[in-house]
Amino acid sequence: MELIETTLPGVLIIEPRVFGDARGFFLESWNAEVFRAAGLDLRFVQDNHSRSARGVLRGLHYQLPEPQGKLVRVTAGRVFDVAVDLRRSSPNFGRWTGVELSAANKRQLWIPPGFAHGFLSLEDGTDFLYKCTACYRAAFDHTVRWDDPAIGIDWPLEGLTPQLSAKDQAGPLLADAPVFA
Repeated sequence: MELIETTLPGVLIIEPRVFGDARGFFLESWNAEVFRAAGLDLRFVQDNHSRSARGVLRGLHYQLPEPQGKLVRVTAGRVFDVAVDLRRSSPNFGRWTGVELSAANKRQLWIPPGFAHGFLSLEDGTDFLYKCTACYRAAFDHTVRWDDPAIGIDWPLEGLTPQLSAKDQAGPLLADAPVFA
C-alpha cells in the first residue's frame, strides 16, 4: 500500500497493492494491521454503498457533532471526489482538494473527521463505497453548498448540470454553516 499526500494535510490518497493476472485481480481494500503500520489506526463502524448516474453530485456532507472519518473508493465507474477542511482552527480552513477515483485506478481516499465530503459521478452506474468511523446521525447531518464561491471547487462538469438532492440544493454557504472549532 502506498500513501500519497494531497494538498490538504491529513487527506490521503491510498493506492493498494493490486495482484492481477489473466483471471482478474485481487486487492486488500482494508487491513487494520497494514493501515496501523502506515500510521492510520482507524476503527470503522459503518459501511455505505451508493450508485449514481453520470452528473449526480452528492455533497458537501459532514456530521457535527460526532464527525465521521471516511475511507472511500469506487468499484464501478468513476467520480471526482472532494474534501473541504471545515476546522476553523486549521490554516487550511475552507480549502479543498479533489481526486479522481475509479474502478480502473483502484485508488481510495482517506478523509479525516473535520472535513466535508462530496463527489461528482462521471459515469452512469458508478458504485461508490465508503467506511465510516462514526455512525450516521440524521440530527447531526450538515451540508455546505457544493458551489460556494468562497470554497471555489473546480468541479469537472464538462457542460453537465449537476443532479442534486433537495438537501444539497438547500445547503448553506460556508459562512453560514456550523463548523468545527
